[in-house]
Amino acid sequence: MSAAILSFLWIAVSFLCGSLPLSYWLGRLALHTDIRQYGDGNPGAANVWRAGGKWWGLLAILLDGLKGLIPVAFANFAAGLEGGWLAAVTLAPMFGHAFSPFLGFRGGKTLAVTFGAWAGLTLYVVPTILGLSFAFWLLVLSAEAWAVLMGMLTLLVCLLFWFPNPVWMAVWLVSFGLLMWKHWTGFQQKPRLSKARFNKLARRP
Repeated sequence: MSAAILSFLWIAVSFLCGSLPLSYWLGRLALHTDIRQYGDGNPGAANVWRAGGKWWGLLAILLDGLKGLIPVAFANFAAGLEGGWLAAVTLAPMFGHAFSPFLGFRGGKTLAVTFGAWAGLTLYVVPTILGLSFAFWLLVLSAEAWAVLMGMLTLLVCLLFWFPNPVWMAVWLVSFGLLMWKHWTGFQQKPRLSKARFNKLARRP
């Protein structure tokens, strides 16, 4: 079997893994509810959190992360894919989650699966940068969409200065576009500082 066919198979497997609506199924099986009836209506881990609390939400985040991590890690470290093929495999679970054929090509906002896919590509490097930058901007800004935008731009600066890997840059570019698309409605809110979060922190002893 040719290398190109094997690479296409890895992309297909990666997309299929990402498309599995694990958070939605978790809501149906464990919480006996359709999580799309909560929050922003998407079938992602955030609405499992809203429907079932933090422990179910954390489980959903873990599951969505793993469906990005596992296929990408195998393609990267076991199959040894490189270059554009590896970039495509890394992006595939994000697109599978965002446009799941199991849910009529409607999916979640791809945050957890994006972390997982980046972990499969870069181990701890990008997930650490993304986690810290998202945490900071979610603290500073009141709207999630703007925090995601600023977090991804922070990652871009770090990649340009410290990790100018062409594959990583390609993945960043496409995943940035996908995240902006999935958070588009959130940009209707103007970017504002989250005074409530600052005040809450200030009141702590």
